[in-house]
Amino acid sequence: MNDDQLLRYSRHILLDELGVQGQQRLLEAHALIIGAGGLGSPVGLYLGSAGVGRITVVDHDRVDATNLQRQIAHRLDRIGHFKAQSLAESIAQINPDVQLRCITERADAALLEPLVAAADVVLDCTDNFATRQAINQACVRHRVPLVSGAAIGFDAQMSVFDTRQADSPCYACLFAPDAPPEEVRCATMGVFAPLVGIVGSMQAAEAIKLITGTGQPMAGRLLMLDARNLQPTTIGLSRDRQCPVCHSR
Repeated sequence: MNDDQLLRYSRHILLDELGVQGQQRLLEAHALIIGAGGLGSPVGLYLGSAGVGRITVVDHDRVDATNLQRQIAHRLDRIGHFKAQSLAESIAQINPDVQLRCITERADAALLEPLVAAADVVLDCTDNFATRQAINQACVRHRVPLVSGAAIGFDAQMSVFDTRQADSPCYACLFAPDAPPEEVRCATMGVFAPLVGIVGSMQAAEAIKLITGTGQPMAGRLLMLDARNLQPTTIGLSRDRQCPVCHSR
């Protein structure tokens, strides 16, 4: 680290659990963010400000006026721009040292394969069940930890799926690929604006913990949050030995 970096990241370096070594791991890390909307916005802003050295953002959607109620990385003058590019621009304004890559294509299995293989941590900030399953499958194949978040209405959930650990479940252990839930969208159900900020911030925190080896990541636990009373509930998760995705690992 140079003198400018020592100053910029001094509040991390002062933490005994992180220190210089932890910050150096962040600077050398590569985070893959899939989805640059409500969850992806705080995820990207916090990972960028924390000094994650390389960030790849994937999102094929464009900024719409209805996004601005909650997707804090975007601006009025970026309506019509790709969300991935808008998020990358906001990250760069906070920390120009971050190496940023934008991919404005839909995250299908073929696209995800090389991207996940090159990442140290993957953050699922999408709102599509099929895409979530494709992300999970790629993470299991390449043994890359996955930080998954979701929010709709006043309800949210988050977990870490780290199949580098023998007993850790994958996303498909919890949500079977052949039993998709009924899809609900913000356009029809609405979403409480600060909720995506809360969950996205927690996703960023879990990613930083995974990269630096700090604390106890949420692998094997599912956090559910009701923003009406801000009451969190955490339940334990078990690996499904018959899971069609991770059973052979």
